[in-house]
Amino acid sequence: MNNFKKIGMTALAASLVSTSAFAGELTATGTASLTMEGYSGTILQSDTAFSMADSVTLAGSTELDNGMTVTMSFELDGDAESGTSAYDDNSLTVSSDTLGTVKFSAHGGSSASSAIDATAAGDIYGNFDDTSLTVVGAATKAAAAGNNNIYYTLPSMVDGLSINASLNTSGATGNNAVGYNATYSGVEGLSVSYGFADIESGLSTTSGDHTVMKASYAYGPVTASWSNSEYDIGPANTQATAQEVTSYAISYTVSDSISVTYGTETIESGLSSEVDAEYDSLKASFTSGGMTISVTSQEATNIDHTVDTDNDYDYWALGLAFAF
Repeated sequence: MNNFKKIGMTALAASLVSTSAFAGELTATGTASLTMEGYSGTILQSDTAFSMADSVTLAGSTELDNGMTVTMSFELDGDAESGTSAYDDNSLTVSSDTLGTVKFSAHGGSSASSAIDATAAGDIYGNFDDTSLTVVGAATKAAAAGNNNIYYTLPSMVDGLSINASLNTSGATGNNAVGYNATYSGVEGLSVSYGFADIESGLSTTSGDHTVMKASYAYGPVTASWSNSEYDIGPANTQATAQEVTSYAISYTVSDSISVTYGTETIESGLSSEVDAEYDSLKASFTSGGMTISVTSQEATNIDHTVDTDNDYDYWALGLAFAF
């Protein structure tokens, strides 16, 4: 009899373990890319350089008895080789069809405005704030939430309308920064977004706000896009700390595999004595399954808001990327 009890308990334990295994799911997705690139300018002729980027995102998910879904996610990033942590963006998300989605980001979070502030042209300026350049271009400014922030997505109320809010706790300053954004895509081919976020540091000289507006319209194989970002901090929006970024792009989809995009960006300083930094980009890409081959040619002028000729650069790149 004792043997039968022992067999019964073993079978019950096995069934419980099996049930738990089916209650959740663990997934892994990743990307890897290899880029060959170079710069040229009046006083700079850089050697051809090679670089690699790689990351793997692990996500665990389970559905509770009340219908809520809980997901934990974190990224393993190749930047660990440069001495930083191997772990990058990590978050915990709780979602419900009726209550919406709450996401807590322990690292790598975004404010409601920075979540949508990528320029229409794809952040061309990022290729010209490289420290290897003789003159380094300034990066755009945003209300980045950083670590330990909460991002909330409201449940769907109107078809095509998505509304989000963010809360960033500012640590020792004791000031919480809030933000919101909305995107409407209820008209075929059209997408319009607006985002706003507070910048709170605890000091009036370094607090302010960040506003983002975006629009795109696709008609057949052609997509036209526009974006505008305004950053203001300090008393009465001090000119020295203000910045406005305007971008345009037009994309043509040649086929399911081939696309071509031309884009521009203008970064305007708040100081009337400084000229605008201007960027142009032409990019073509070919996609087959999880592989993308891209060719990029970009031009930048006045990247530090002066008209000296050594502030002008050309950039080219040949990229190979994989998703798995």
